[in-house]
Amino acid sequence: MTNKLTAHDLTLIRGDRCLFESLSFALESGGLLLFEGQNGSGKTSLLKTLVGILELESGEIRWNDVPVRQIRQAFFESIAWMAHRVGFKADLTLVENLHFESSLRSTSMHRFDAVLERLHLSRLKRLPLRSLSAGQQRRVALARMLLSDAELWLMDEPFTNLDREGRELVLEITAEHLGDGGMCVIAAHQDVPLDVPTTRIAL
Repeated sequence: MTNKLTAHDLTLIRGDRCLFESLSFALESGGLLLFEGQNGSGKTSLLKTLVGILELESGEIRWNDVPVRQIRQAFFESIAWMAHRVGFKADLTLVENLHFESSLRSTSMHRFDAVLERLHLSRLKRLPLRSLSAGQQRRVALARMLLSDAELWLMDEPFTNLDREGRELVLEITAEHLGDGGMCVIAAHQDVPLDVPTTRIAL
């Protein structure tokens, strides 16, 4: 298979600390890229460099063999990001939040009710986000990813605030996405037990 996402000689310095240097990797359809390391090791910073939030000291990220800086809009349309903070509007219901997201990007809203049911969110859909537990809000973030048409999923500590059932659901959903030819980049300080082609980057 052809690599879809590639990184060449990435170096990032924050303050007086070099988080990573001369880092290269590649990811193809159906593959998982796993950034491993303890808290503070630079996993989230590496994710942020992929979407341009942090500027690299040196190196280049390419999408379909084209530098991302030349096709930023097309690249961003291919991404769904589950950040450490869910990024929803606290006063809106989960339905209002997800519909707002759908107005900003391509989504598959015809599956809306089925996705909420699968994630055990149906009974909560009229409640404002601020009234949901941290774990329930993470499930809403999972719903946002499932509804997106994004090819590349970026997930920062996806098991945070989830119980065992929630963690198993994350693994199941991710495996399905990869099985359908999608790609996933996960930053985690714990193991991600998926039987898929995996590239591990230790930070």
